[in-house]
Formats: sequence, structure tokens, C-alpha cells
Amino acid sequence: MRGPQRPGPCADGDPPLELTAFIGRSAELGGLAEAMAAARLVTVTGAGGVGKSRLAWRAAVRSAPADGVARVELAPVQDPLFVEYAVMEALGLTDHTTRPPRESLLGHLAGRRYLLVLDGFEHLVEACAGLVAELLRKLPELRVLAVGRRPLGLAGECLFPLAPLGTDEAVELFADRARQHGAEAADCPAVRELCLRLEGIPLAVELAAGRLRALSPAQLLERLDDRFRLLTGGGRDALPRHRALRTAIGWSHELCTAAERLLWARLSVFAGTFDLDAAEYVCSGDGLPAGDVLDVLSELLAQSLVTREETATGPRYRMLDTVRAYGADWLEAAGDTARLRRRHRDWCLGLATMCELDWFSPRQREVAARVRAELPNLRAALEFCLTEPEEAHLGQYLAGSLWFCWAGCGRLSEGRRWLERSVELDSGYERSRLKALWVLGYVAVLQGDTVPALAALRECRERAELIADGAAVAYAEHRTGCLALVTDDLARAERLLRSALGRYQEIGELNSNVLMSQVELAMARAFQGDLADAVRLCEDVRRVCEDHGEHWARAYALYVLAYASWRGGDHRRARELLVDCLGDAHAFHDLLGSVLSLELLALVTWSQGDPAEAAVLQGAAGRLWPSVGLPLFGSAHYNAPHELCEAAARRALGDERYGELLDEGARLDREAAVARALAHDGERPPYTVPGPRGPVPHARGEAGKREPAASRTRKGGEAAGGVPTP
Repeated sequence: MRGPQRPGPCADGDPPLELTAFIGRSAELGGLAEAMAAARLVTVTGAGGVGKSRLAWRAAVRSAPADGVARVELAPVQDPLFVEYAVMEALGLTDHTTRPPRESLLGHLAGRRYLLVLDGFEHLVEACAGLVAELLRKLPELRVLAVGRRPLGLAGECLFPLAPLGTDEAVELFADRARQHGAEAADCPAVRELCLRLEGIPLAVELAAGRLRALSPAQLLERLDDRFRLLTGGGRDALPRHRALRTAIGWSHELCTAAERLLWARLSVFAGTFDLDAAEYVCSGDGLPAGDVLDVLSELLAQSLVTREETATGPRYRMLDTVRAYGADWLEAAGDTARLRRRHRDWCLGLATMCELDWFSPRQREVAARVRAELPNLRAALEFCLTEPEEAHLGQYLAGSLWFCWAGCGRLSEGRRWLERSVELDSGYERSRLKALWVLGYVAVLQGDTVPALAALRECRERAELIADGAAVAYAEHRTGCLALVTDDLARAERLLRSALGRYQEIGELNSNVLMSQVELAMARAFQGDLADAVRLCEDVRRVCEDHGEHWARAYALYVLAYASWRGGDHRRARELLVDCLGDAHAFHDLLGSVLSLELLALVTWSQGDPAEAAVLQGAAGRLWPSVGLPLFGSAHYNAPHELCEAAARRALGDERYGELLDEGARLDREAAVARALAHDGERPPYTVPGPRGPVPHARGEAGKREPAASRTRKGGEAAGGVPTP
């Protein structure tokens, strides 16, 4: 997912490109622009279907500030706790630490001119209002454009009520949408009266235009008159335009066939978007054969009840919130909501299982993109499982099976919330809980949260041994070894990792986790000075990864190989390996892999004779570390190459110039830092003596002022450094 930016090609995470013409609203666009210039918080309010979202996004694009616009789609978010995560996701912000997401947002947005568009917040008013109030109070350059059916209720909020279209604009919209359906709708009395009866609500007008393939404008008007007479004297909604919209949707519902009504209701269980396979699985049966779903879905598309979007994962479909809510009412009235939610849950379980298997395959990058697209549905399934007592074991399984999403795709903080909720439940299914436990321990290790990590992994191992779950024992032992590695307990790390690898071999386990344990063992060997063994282990990992099309674990193996190449004086080769490594880590949104690659690239860049660029890369890495955790894990071994590079660059540049370049790097966001690192060819005349072939001395030790870093933590040891952990 990309971070906030000015309008450009649509990609995952961006608002979809407009596929239909934007009709009218020139006065409203001008008025909204004036309101946004005068106030830092503007809220566009209005009835469902009146066109708030589209107007707001167009105005936001036109008023984009220097650092860009981020649209936060809140309609699929049900839990108020996840509002802040939705904002982080829209900003392309990854944070692996345990700090609250609001703190991460404040740090990321500080000093920057952003426009946040919060779309569809009305069911989360309290959570959104609290967040917006704090962000605006602490970030003077931030502006917020909120879109909903009611105000946020904050001081200084400028309300921009959006009225329906005028008659002329409604007629123009009706004619435009009619042409899209292959029909003509000239400006005639019947069309004008129809638009008047629909009160210029764009969604209602579009729904009516979708019927022109079968009915003339006069016939549409006659049927609409019948519908209005049924509602004379009252309606559920207080405002007439609410009643008009519900009338239009209800009228559209009445004109649907039985199969179309059935699919409409069943599709309401999806959160966000869905694809055809999901619709066929979840919605078929009991009166709707799977083979008919595509044809029926096509009819709903033709009637503007469903929209289609082209995404990186293929075509996906979406229901407008108002249309979805109407379908959900019918599903509830039919007493079928619980069954459909279970069907939706089953589909999400199948998706997660398939993606976990495909993570170790040539489809790994497709899996990452697919999971990004399906997150709203996966979250809905997790919420369902973790709030229904009989579903707890499935929630534990689902949260655990998504380990690759939490750890490999940069969602540690969110994953930890789901995992902690799941392991608190007594599901009665020990193996499902054990999986969630070791994944929770793994996530906590990556966040640098040692005590909870040890607690989860210890409990997992003890319970796994009681029920003879060999896989859970192996995973718990593996991740405990990983924790020992990042805390500089190398002997214990090596012992645990070798044991875990043996257990994996005994049970026939081979996947990305297994390969990572071998990379981590290579790190431990490198830290202890045995680079040849580290290279042997990582070349084996690299071969297996390339045989299976695996890129995530391969990136970490490349890192170790790059470090070995640098130690051997082959700086060009080291850079080639790191560029490959960084490209993959960044593509997966793996922040840890990205920042470690930048750190080592800085060292290689210095060795290639460019201390200035090395300082910039160190500054860029320094900006990312707060979102990862303790810089270089607080480890003497990991820190040695960083300090060597820093000391050498300071000597070459002087403290003042080094500090200026460090600040220059710190101003780069993650996208810009990665782009700069990948673009730098490293071709500079030699500036310093190439990197050492022996053990890497601590920077200050090299100058003869202090002992090597590692010797300060273990007697008689050598300071080797610069090898990552996943």
C-alpha cells in the first residue's frame, strides 16, 4: 500500500478511479474549497446516496496540500479500537512497536501538511471525534475533511451540508447513466418529473436509470407513483429525502427478481469489497445455484446496486453502504443472518488456510496483495469468531494462520491485538490455541517485548509437550531461539535453533518459518565469527527459496550473504545483494527487513567511498527505527557495523556536516528512502580503506579508544555484526 500522495494511477489502498462522469456540483465544489481554506476541520453531511464521498474526494484532490491526501474508508470498520489502525493503513504507516497507534500517528504526521479524508464515520462518531480532536490539537499543519451523515460535534468544526442535485443536474445525470446502459433518456416531462420525485438524490437517480433497459421513463414514473402512495402519511425517516431514498431503494428491490433479491441480501455480509469466487461460495445454495451467481450479480451491476472495481488482485465488487444496509435488513428479516455470517467465516478460514500454504510458493507476492484486499472481510470474520463462544477455536486458528500477514506484511500491532484476544478464550481446542500462542510470542519478539514473548512461548511449549503437539513445540523452541539471538545470548540461540531445525525435519515441516530458523542460525554463527558456516546455511536457504519461489525468507538470507560479501571486500556484490533484499522487504511492507537493509547499505556505501551518502542512509534508517522498536535491538552485535560506519563518516565529513546529512536522511519518508537507496549505484572513487576481512571492530574500538563491542558482553569473543533477524 502506498502512502498518501497527490492523484495518480490507482493502486491498492487508493480510492478507485472514477469510472463514470462527475455531473454538476460546480457551486458545491467551490463552496467546499472555500470552507476547507477557512477551517482545519470541515464535515460534509447529508443523507445516504446524496454524493458526499465523491464530492469530498474531488474537492480533496483539488486542494491537496504539500504532503498529500489520505482517504480513510471507515464504513467496513466495526470496532472503534481499529479506527486508528485504519488511519495508519491509509497513510501507509507501518509500526512494529507496542506503542499506541495514536502515538505513531502523531509522530508520523508531526510537521507535515496532510489532508485526511475520513469517509463514513457516522457509526464510529465517538472514536473518530476523540482521534480528530487530538490530532488537530497537536498537529497544526494537519487538516481533516470528514464525510458522514452527522457532524463530529467538535469545536471549530465547519459543517458543509450537501443538498441533492437541482432538477437540471439530476436530468443530466439520469441521461448520462441511461446512455451507459444503452438507453436514451431525453429531457422530457416524464424524466423531469421522475427526477423531481426522486428529489435529485444521485443514488436514487442512478438506480432509476438502471431500469431503462426494460421500462420507459413514463413507466418508471408510474411505478414510482405507486410506491410513493404506499408511503403516504409517514415513513421511518424524519427527513423527506431519507424517505425518498428508501423509497427508491425499496422500489428497486421490488423490481428485482427473486434471485436478485436473494443475492442482494446475502452480499450484505461482506465488509468492503469481494470477488466472484467469494460471492459464489458464500451466497449460493438454498434457491441460488452457484452457477447462477455470476448472471445474477451481472444484473445487480446493471441496476447500479453493485459496483465493480479493477484492482491489483483482479476485479472486485462493492455495495454502497445504503444498499448494503437495506439488504442486511432483509437478510435479518428472513432469519438468515447467522447462517450467512458462518458461511462468510468459513470462506475467510479457507482463504487464510490457502494463503498460508501459498505464502511458501511463487504466489507469495500475490498472497500479500490478496490479504491486503481482503483485510476488511478477515477482520469481520475474526470479530464474529471472537464474540461467539462456540466460534472461539476458529478465531484462534484464523488469528494464528494469518501469521504471515502480521509478521511478513507489516501488521504486527494489529495482529497482536487479535492474537491476545484469541488466547484469552477457553476454546476447548488446545491445538488452535497453541498456534495462536506461538504466533503471539513471535509477534512480541519482533516488537521487542521480551517478557510477554517469553510468557507466551513458554506456555505454548509446556502445553504442547503435554499433548504431544510436535509442531507447536518446534515453533515455540524456534521463536525462543530467535529471542535469544536478538538479546545477544548466542550460545543459547544456537542450541535452540539447531534443536528446532531438527524437530522440523523430524515432522517433515518445510515452509518460510523453517527457512527463517536456518537464517537465524546463520546469524548466530556469523556473530560468533564463523562466516563460512553462515554463508553455507544461507546459500542453502537461498537455493530452497528459489526452488519454491519464496521471496520473504530469501530476502533475509540475502542480507547475511551481503554482509559476508562486504566482509570479504566485494562491495559491488554486497550492494547487489542488498538492493535485491531491500526491494523484496519493501514490497512486503516488512519494515524490519527494510531498515536493516538500509543500515547495511550505509556501511557498504561508506566502503565504496561515499561517506556523505552513507550518512544520509543512516539518517533515513534512524527515522524508521522508532516504528520498528529499539534501534538494532539494543544488541552489541547488531550495533557494531552501525557504529563503525558512523565513526568513519564523522571522521571523513566532520561532526557538523555529518549531522546535516543525517538530518537530510531523516526527512525522507520510507518510500523516498527506499527509492534513494535503490537508485544509488555506489560507483564512487575510493575514499577510505575498504572494509576489513577479519572480525568487524567496534567503531570506537577501531580508533583504539575502547574494546570491541562484543568483547564487552562476552569474554574472549569477537565483535562481528550487522546480521538481521526477521
